[in-house]
This record gives sequence, structure tokens and C-alpha cells, in this order.
Amino acid sequence: MIGPYLRLIRMDRPIGTFLLLWPTLWALWLAGDGSPDPTVVLIFVAGTFVMRAAGCAINDYADRHIDAHVARTSNRPLATGELLPWQALATFGVLLAVAFALVWQLNALTIWLSVAGALVAVVYPFTKRVTHLPQLVLGVAFSWGIPMAYAAVGGRLPVEALVLFLANFAWIVAYDTQYAMADREDDVLIGVKSTAILFGRWDNLAVGLLHLAALAVLYGIGWQRGFGWHYDLGLLSAAAFAVYQQYLCRNRDRDLCFRAFLNNNWFGAMVFAGIVLGLLGPG
Repeated sequence: MIGPYLRLIRMDRPIGTFLLLWPTLWALWLAGDGSPDPTVVLIFVAGTFVMRAAGCAINDYADRHIDAHVARTSNRPLATGELLPWQALATFGVLLAVAFALVWQLNALTIWLSVAGALVAVVYPFTKRVTHLPQLVLGVAFSWGIPMAYAAVGGRLPVEALVLFLANFAWIVAYDTQYAMADREDDVLIGVKSTAILFGRWDNLAVGLLHLAALAVLYGIGWQRGFGWHYDLGLLSAAAFAVYQQYLCRNRDRDLCFRAFLNNNWFGAMVFAGIVLGLLGPG
């Protein structure tokens, strides 16, 4: 019986965990000047996994009447009846308790930020019914690890935390629009809203501009820090993956748009590699 629970929290699809983890690692390394406390890093890695799992549980609860009508989500355990709604809520509650137990080991500012982040995570799944901009809410939810990381490492929120938050926010809206492009036909039929529907035929242009904005802001952080060409190489590699995603999405093919979304794991990894190398020294 554990299988449906593992699928509920997407153990078989770790991409969401990686997309949530990369920006958190960006922030930890920047806030810690390349040497963040290993204990704090472990807490954030574990917390990222737990909160992503919790987000999946509450998302499937919110979408329990929708998922069966979308090709890509029709086999989710609530859609198939393998789990009942109360079981998804109970799973969410247990995981949220574990997440708070982890963050309780950190300072007060980080704890208070975690409360706000949990509220955003709960609200997000319901926004796709009332606005074409649920990706913006996800952008906040999936960027929340950034201010928490700066708070945990330094006990404060410097301007750089906000700047990195904005860069990550743009990247998230870009890749979640690609995700929504894969479901657009089904979403239109059942009345679910998204930026993919809002942007229409300008969807790829919007995604490209968002990727460009994210990279520009990330470059600004490196310039302010005095990072050398190693960091720039990381950003150029990330840009190459963004261009490849444009190629995949050129005909709006459902499967290829989803592949483009998955490819963002490499975008995040290249940015992290650039940050690590940039912090090792200039030149």
C-alpha cells in the first residue's frame, strides 16, 4: 500500500525536488561565501525534499477533481481512487510537521519565514482556478528557500537575497509556463488557468524573455561580487540549455514541452556550478 503514497509525493519524479533545491543551494553558497555550515546545508536539503513532497500532497488534494481529465496526471493516486482525499491531507500534515521539526533547529527569523513559506505552498494549488497567473504564486513558493537560506546563514536578509529571489522568480515562471504548455489543451477544456494560456502564441517569446531576465540578474550578482570567467561560463552554459528548450518547444508539441521543462534541471545545475567556481576566486 506504500506505492500510492510514494507516487503521491512524487518519489518517482524527483525533478521538482531538484528545481526547488538548486536555488536554495545558490543562496546557501552565496550567503556562506562558499563555505556554508554543513549542518545548515543538510537541514535545507532534507527540508527541500520534505516540503516538495508536502506540496505534491496538497496539490493533488486541490486537483483531485481535475487530474483525471488531464492526460499527464490521470494516473495520480487520488485521480485513480487508490488514495482518498483525507489520506492526502494526512500525508501533508505529517510532512509539514517534519519540515517544522527541521527548521526549528535554526534561528527565529528562519522559523518565521518558514511559516510564511508554508502558507504560500498551501495557497498555490488553488490559484489556478481564479487567475491565469498561478505560475507567479509558484515563483514565490519555489523561491522561498532563498531568503530562508540567507536568514539561516547570516541571521539577516541582505539586498542580494532579494535580487537572487527575483532572478529565481523569473526562471520559475519560465519553466512552469513550459510545464503548463504541455497541459494546455486539457486545461482549456476543463477551465484551468495558466500563463501558457494567457501568453497564447507569444508563449515561447515570454519564456525566452524570462530566461534572459533571470540570467541578466544573475550576471549582475556575479559582477557585484567580482566573480571571474568561471562564473560567466556557468551562466553561458545555462543560457545554452535555455536556447535548447526554445528549440524543443518550437512546435508546442506536448511531450517536447515537457522535456523542455525537465531540462531546466541542467539550467539550475550550471548556475550552481558557476557560483561555486566564482566563489573559489577571481580570474
